[in-house]
Amino acid sequence: MSGKPEPLARRMRLREFQAQLAQRVKIAQNSTERSINQLGVLIADTHCLFDLQQTSEITPVHSITAVPLAQDWYLGLSNIRGNLVGVVDFARFLGQPTTPINAECRIVVFSRGLSLHGSVLVPRVLGLRSAQQMTPACESDAPSALSPWATQYYRDDQSVLWTQIDLAALVQDARFLQIGS
Repeated sequence: MSGKPEPLARRMRLREFQAQLAQRVKIAQNSTERSINQLGVLIADTHCLFDLQQTSEITPVHSITAVPLAQDWYLGLSNIRGNLVGVVDFARFLGQPTTPINAECRIVVFSRGLSLHGSVLVPRVLGLRSAQQMTPACESDAPSALSPWATQYYRDDQSVLWTQIDLAALVQDARFLQIGS
């Protein structure tokens, strides 16, 4: 044997990790403890934070049905637990290259409180983060493409810059809502 895990074993560990992460997200969303209240994601090469109160689910990418005459960043509709949800390639929306869909990609679904059955495709979920354990950073260090929806900037203990994104502001942005080309 080459030391590589069997494909079935790898899939089982990935499913276990996803289930554990989903459970931790649900606990954090319902908790009065606010120390871990952010979901860390990678968008293009930028580390971003989404408030858990503004997200409802993280799911692997299954099938996405394209919508004719839509912007190139609007990937289409996906059936997530019986609900049709619009999927936006957030990196492409920001003018970055299209996110290649692979096993690490995830769809982050917006919470119902945002009144939009939508989601963003992210190349990687980096887990739960606590902004309270990070140091505030300067806006000048951050990518300007995110500035309309960025609420705060942080540096973690490894000096990685994190941009906190307000998904509520994003879903009210006229450009984000205009999916037609």
